[in-house]
Amino acid sequence: MEIIHTLQSWWQSQSKLELAGVITGLLCVYLAAKNIIWNWPLAIISVVIYIFIFFDSHLFADMGLQVYFLVTNIYGWYFWSKKSPIEEKTPVLRIKRKEVILSALAIVIFTFILGSVLRYTTASFPFLDSFCTACSLVAQIFLARKVLENWLIWIFVDVIYVGVYIYKHLHPTAVMYAIYVGIALLGYIDWKKDWKKQAM
Repeated sequence: MEIIHTLQSWWQSQSKLELAGVITGLLCVYLAAKNIIWNWPLAIISVVIYIFIFFDSHLFADMGLQVYFLVTNIYGWYFWSKKSPIEEKTPVLRIKRKEVILSALAIVIFTFILGSVLRYTTASFPFLDSFCTACSLVAQIFLARKVLENWLIWIFVDVIYVGVYIYKHLHPTAVMYAIYVGIALLGYIDWKKDWKKQAM
């Protein structure tokens, strides 16, 4: 009985705005993993909510990332809707070697520049936050372009985010990112099956 009371108290103490962000965030990632285009409007709602949450938590790189997500979510919605009349869905692509090299270089440069700037603010974990932001920038572009390997980047970065959000006492968000890890793994498996079907 005490466990139930503790859970109720914990639930009531959580921010309603954060819970709304968690619910819409989980739904949009699940729909993306299932290759369903309606993930994009839910993603737009979720990132708008998290712009305010991360500003309040002094996670400024994450806040800026949500603004970027807003733009790429609109682009992703547009790109996914551009399938040819004979295709049920926009085809899944594979990453190219040149994209791997350019992405790694971009992550290193972005992390150094943004982390160096954020060191002089009240930002928490300036370099770690910047690194996760840089990885997320790359992963989101690959998601919008339907590149299979976007899910591997998300798995990696979401594991790091779980630790960051636990430390910042954003517990529902930490739980959400832990679930994201599982959904991203399922997304990778499902998209790989789709890619194999396309190759036949």
